[in-house]
Amino acid sequence: MTDAVLRAVRGIQGAREGPARSCRKGPTPPVPVSEWVAVCRLGDIVPNTGVCALVGGRQIAVFRLDDDRIYAIGNHDPFSAANVLSRGIVGDLKGELVVASPVYKQHFNLASGQCLEDPQVRVPVFAARLDGDVVIVEV
Repeated sequence: MTDAVLRAVRGIQGAREGPARSCRKGPTPPVPVSEWVAVCRLGDIVPNTGVCALVGGRQIAVFRLDDDRIYAIGNHDPFSAANVLSRGIVGDLKGELVVASPVYKQHFNLASGQCLEDPQVRVPVFAARLDGDVVIVEV
C-alpha cells in the first residue's frame, strides 16, 4: 500500500499492509450472457399447439396460442423423464394457462413453469416473442 493509502486507513481496525486481497478464491466465474435465438416462423406452429426447438443443446417447447401469444418452457417432463411437453395439450385450468404433459397429465403453467399438481416442481421458462413473423427465444 502507498503511504497515502496507509494514512487514509489509519484508525480503521483491521487495516494492514500487504497486497490487496479478494474474498473470492479461484477464478471469477463467467457472467451468463443471454441472447435471442430464432427458432421458427409463426406459421410453423399450429395455434394452440407446441413444437420442440433445439437451442444451444437444450430442448425447448414453444407454444402458440390462438391469439398468437408465444410461450416457451423446457421440453423435459420431470415426472416421466421424457422430452415430451411440446406435444402436450394447451388449455386453461382454473384461470391458469397450462400445458398438460402427454404422459402422466400433470399441468405446467406456461408463464411460470410451475406444476399445478405439485407446486414444488417446475420446469424452466424462457422469454419468447415475435420478431415480425419469426418466433425468437431468449436463452
